[in-house]
Amino acid sequence: MDDDEAIARSLDGDLAAYEALVARYSALAHRTAYMLGAGDEAEDVVQEAFVKAFRHLASFRREAPFRPWLLRIVANETHNLTRSRGRRNELALRLGATADVTAPDDPEGAAVATDRRSHLLAAVRGLPERERQAVVCRYFLQLSEAETAQVLDWPVGTVKSSTHRGLARLREEVGNEFA
Repeated sequence: MDDDEAIARSLDGDLAAYEALVARYSALAHRTAYMLGAGDEAEDVVQEAFVKAFRHLASFRREAPFRPWLLRIVANETHNLTRSRGRRNELALRLGATADVTAPDDPEGAAVATDRRSHLLAAVRGLPERERQAVVCRYFLQLSEAETAQVLDWPVGTVKSSTHRGLARLREEVGNEFA
């Protein structure tokens, strides 16, 4: 069952079809919420996002892809959470779950890789919020510029400039360590 069929069946009251959508996008939604700043509350954000998505499914434009629409809801819920709790610095990234990192065979190489990953994550956490959101969506969630624009509800030009500024700051912070 593809997304369009699942949406159509959900709109007809088939809850199993909506469960298929939830199962398909739960991990990505959770990763998005977590990386955008929900931290340990990511599961709550995702549950709220799926409930809101279900309630507003009738207003979803069927010709548009479902994934960016859902992730936009997740991003909005995450933004609401972080704004309400006022703790910008509680972002925790799960790079290990998203990155395709292969650990070296030797312990020294593994330690160096872990140290480099920690340094990069600290640098990403230190970015201004808009730049962090753009970099996380583009590179950690591997969304296109258009999808990132949809998820963050920004113009594509803002995504490009925020991503560019964020990457420039990361280059300054980590230098050529990842070149």
